Amino acid sequence: MAKKEIMTDLWVYDMHIYIIYSHFDKVEWKGFFLSDICNIDPGVRLTKANMQDGKIPFIGATDSNNGITNFVSNTNASFDKNVLGVNYNGSVVENFYHPYSCVFSDDVKRVSFKDEQGQNKYCYMFLKQMILQQKEKYRYAYKFNGDRMARQKIMMPVDNNSRIDYRAIKNYMKAKELKLVVNGILKHPTYS
Repeated sequence: MAKKEIMTDLWVYDMHIYIIYSHFDKVEWKGFFLSDICNIDPGVRLTKANMQDGKIPFIGATDSNNGITNFVSNTNASFDKNVLGVNYNGSVVENFYHPYSCVFSDDVKRVSFKDEQGQNKYCYMFLKQMILQQKEKYRYAYKFNGDRMARQKIMMPVDNNSRIDYRAIKNYMKAKELKLVVNGILKHPTYS
């Protein structure tokens, strides 16, 4: 494929992205308690002394490495995948999407959408940002514990029936992802 054809295709993609972005500005928003739209499940304490080396990511309350603090062979009731790991101890409110199977520390809650429409990477990446919007609220003495997490209101786009518009969220996040890819290609020396 010639450079000119690629540039034309990228321009078309960029226009589609613009249309999706401009539509998202017009959506209605509504606040939901996190416990009303998500399952919030605990992690399980696994001390360093009980950890066995392995290949399963162990998710701890950190703000880096996608929450992975170790690799273990242990499994327990927190063994899960396709969830957000939300810190309520340590680096509070930090959260990471885990599409892979992993084990969670007792300092991390496993958060998953109750509605199957939301159980995909795009909706979880959107929810991640909505939760991070609350970070300043939980500094110092006001701890982000399980009860406060459940009662935390999260703003979400809704459809005409005031239900979460998972389709709009998914399309918006796909557009953001595609925009990053297109921009990355356009910045490549071959196309500059």
